Amino acid sequence: MKNLAAGIAMSAFATTGAEAQQNPRVAPPAVYDVAPGLGHFTDDVLFGEFWKRNDLTPRDRSLVTISVLISTGKGHVLANHVRRALENGLKPQEIGEVITHLAFYSGWPNAMSAVTEVKKVFDEQKIAPVADSDAARIPLEAAAETARRAAVDANVEPTAPALADLTNRALFGDLWQRPDLSARDRSLVTMAALVAMGQPEQLAFHANRALDNGLTPTEAAEAVTQVGFYAGWPRAMSAVPALKAVLESRQASPAETSAGGDIKIVKRGSQPASGPQERFTGKVQVSAAYKGDGAARIGGATVSFEAGAHTAWHTHPLGQTLFIVSGRGWVQKEGGPIEVMEPGDVVWIPPMVKHWHGASANEAMVHFAVSEALDGNTVTWMEKVSAETYDRGREAD
Repeated sequence: MKNLAAGIAMSAFATTGAEAQQNPRVAPPAVYDVAPGLGHFTDDVLFGEFWKRNDLTPRDRSLVTISVLISTGKGHVLANHVRRALENGLKPQEIGEVITHLAFYSGWPNAMSAVTEVKKVFDEQKIAPVADSDAARIPLEAAAETARRAAVDANVEPTAPALADLTNRALFGDLWQRPDLSARDRSLVTMAALVAMGQPEQLAFHANRALDNGLTPTEAAEAVTQVGFYAGWPRAMSAVPALKAVLESRQASPAETSAGGDIKIVKRGSQPASGPQERFTGKVQVSAAYKGDGAARIGGATVSFEAGAHTAWHTHPLGQTLFIVSGRGWVQKEGGPIEVMEPGDVVWIPPMVKHWHGASANEAMVHFAVSEALDGNTVTWMEKVSAETYDRGREAD
């Protein structure tokens, strides 16, 4: 991943003089009259070399390009690229669905303007009106969707409840499940739009989603490079750190990902360690800790609390699940009541919710905790729980 930025900056300008002479002109004559250098880069580099690279298919390059033009409001040059997209294998239904998809990600005005320009091309080529597909809807991966919804409910709903509702119900509950565009293509369209609009902070989530949906790391990097030509080098360069972090976090050695990898068993009570005093009150023992190999982001451990022992306040970036093994425990989110946990209970703590948990005052408790890492981090520890706050748990008992 170290050379990702350099590749975006340099690889597209590797054409030779002999190759340049063989490339037909695409740039209008006026370009050579006003900016001959632009004519050279248009004909010899952009179309003469870059569009011919094999790291993305011509269809995907068209998909990325029209996504950039729509999301950045460049409707005046959209028609030619829609014609090229149709030649490269994009279906009219797919082009229409790209516009629909980008209404959510770049705004309704951009989408409506795109409709006007695309309709001219459809009329010119006598393309019949587009109808919704009657294919089965595309199901979303359950675990990922649960985590996404929990993050929206925790971080968006308290401030903008309507936005949270529409995100869950319309955007992911409807748009992302429409069969008119594949999940991979939706991810590619979304990534291209985010990079083009200068939204790299949103890229990590959608890049991970794209890779889960079948986009390869090479295709993801090439898509960012393609955006550079149509939205500018600064946009592409700004996206590189976010993409680099995603790709590195998912990288694993062949031994870790091969079918011949070994199953690992972490034995009960293995690797016992006392809970650090700055993070726990009372006697706590952590054992059988594990973390998946390679690109796996899930980890956990068995935690035993003596009566009265408990954690400090803390949060988890992607939430945490507790399975109560034995005893009796208490859990509380900031501002909420203390609630009792008993054997067999499964407790879900949403992302970024400040909370604490531990044994009740009179009975020990053991739980198995599972959490997912975000950029390598699973927990943020805060101040200790006051004795007064903890003692309120007696009322819950």
